[in-house]
Amino acid sequence: MSQTFARLVFGLTATFFAAFFLWPVLQILKGGFVDADGHFTLAYLGALLADPTYRDGLVNSFLLACAATILALLIALPLAFISDRFLFPAKGLLGSLVLIPMILPPFVGAIGIKQIFGQSGAFNALLHHLHLLAPAATIDWFAANQFWGIAVVEALSLYPIIYLNAVAALANIDPAMEEAAQNLGCTGLRRFWKITLPLIQPGLFAGGTIVFIWAFTELGTPLVFDYARVTSVQIYYGLRDIGGNPFPYALVAVMLAASVALYAIGKGVFGRSSYAMMAKATSSGGPRALPAAPAWLCTVLFAGVIFVAVLPHLGVILVAFSSDWYGTVIPHDYTLDNFRLALGHDLTVPAIANSLKFASISTVVDIVLGIAIAYVVVRSKIAGRQVLDFLAMLPLAVPGLVLAFGYLAMSQEGKFFSFLNPVQNPTVLLIIAYSVRRLPYVVRAAAAGFQQTSETLEEAAQNLGCPPLKSVIKITLPLIAANLIAGGLLAFAFAMLEVSDSLVLAQKTAFYPITKAIMELFQLLGDGKFLASALGVWAMVFLGVTIVGMSLLLGKKLGAIFRV
Repeated sequence: MSQTFARLVFGLTATFFAAFFLWPVLQILKGGFVDADGHFTLAYLGALLADPTYRDGLVNSFLLACAATILALLIALPLAFISDRFLFPAKGLLGSLVLIPMILPPFVGAIGIKQIFGQSGAFNALLHHLHLLAPAATIDWFAANQFWGIAVVEALSLYPIIYLNAVAALANIDPAMEEAAQNLGCTGLRRFWKITLPLIQPGLFAGGTIVFIWAFTELGTPLVFDYARVTSVQIYYGLRDIGGNPFPYALVAVMLAASVALYAIGKGVFGRSSYAMMAKATSSGGPRALPAAPAWLCTVLFAGVIFVAVLPHLGVILVAFSSDWYGTVIPHDYTLDNFRLALGHDLTVPAIANSLKFASISTVVDIVLGIAIAYVVVRSKIAGRQVLDFLAMLPLAVPGLVLAFGYLAMSQEGKFFSFLNPVQNPTVLLIIAYSVRRLPYVVRAAAAGFQQTSETLEEAAQNLGCPPLKSVIKITLPLIAANLIAGGLLAFAFAMLEVSDSLVLAQKTAFYPITKAIMELFQLLGDGKFLASALGVWAMVFLGVTIVGMSLLLGKKLGAIFRV
């Protein structure tokens, strides 16, 4: 492809990112660090850090992200190691089921977990039935410690991201390196700490970074748990006074700085880490068979983790199928009316249509931009192509809540983008927000395809008279179709269930996406939580089918999409 075309792609993409990524971020920084006279000031930041409410919110958010990431790592790493090294009964099935937590946003799972562990929930009813709790006594398990309740829910929902990265990293290790260590007397746990863990560290940090940033900025789960002592919820409540209160801007700026700093550390410390490995064919490797008892122990471990991880989903499903669930281990009465009502409710029908429209258009934008960016980065030699790659991946490091706040700030009355103000119609901003947030997945999937496809095929077509652009469309794109479909499906699925952008930007009922509708239904009295759960089940089915499809298309390479 010509250098002229590469430069054109670079220019158009840079313009897009300047307008809808860098500009919103600048608006946040301006609101938090520029006073009414237009002068730079740290007064707002100083006042914010001096306020114990905001300071505690930042500390709680950081600790919550650390706790969720560590818990997710402790769950994912042993499972990934066992999956990569051993053969055991039902391994294929369990390897697919371990991804189930990804099919539901954490805040929807929080609805189910509250039903199970609430005062009148299933767990207390089980304790009463086993006579381990006095008949009149009740314990609200997560209300007693909301912090750890949120951390557990987020870890159980997000650990598959680390698992996918760990499995991919372990699959790329040359077995000869571990065999050499074993021949020199380094065996067992010591070999894991000294050899295996350093080799997979970049992959673990890549997945851990995504989990940390996600947990650090998660909005929906703390809202469901009514836990306001975190920065994301404080920012959300501060939106009511976005025009005259600089504190939300300063809070978002701090959150942005923390997320980008973590991303930069990951790229600087681990992004350049590379260990030369010999071709795997030169050494024996692959998973090995275990004796019956250890093999079944691995199966039980996988099944146990999966059962605990899907408890929130089971809770949501049971609520969705029940007509009432109060003080019993499982519901006594079941009904399908909630699903019928969920698809016929005045709030949900437009929400489903809106999400389909927003997600479909944003996915088309992502595929077009993703292919163009990946081609320029992988195949062209123009100066600055690495900058383009950095810009394309940076949305993974910038939380959705930060970007949504930036879009809201830049579209206020009197600003250049005021014609996009979401108060009237958030459609354009939501499509842009979904596109920017999910573009990295398509870029990574397309780049992997281009790297694995020989450039000589395009050169051969061009030597036979095929124009450069046509050779890419006719030769290369069909060869990398699986990568593009997987990246597009992932972008579409997560756009359908985007939380932060939807909660912040969709302010009129007519434009609510699915996640905003679920949150609004959950807060309604009466049958609200039943309809919210039914809509959540529909979302689970949709995203579950998507992830199964991506697993079949990409296999172990699926983890590469969740990398910074």
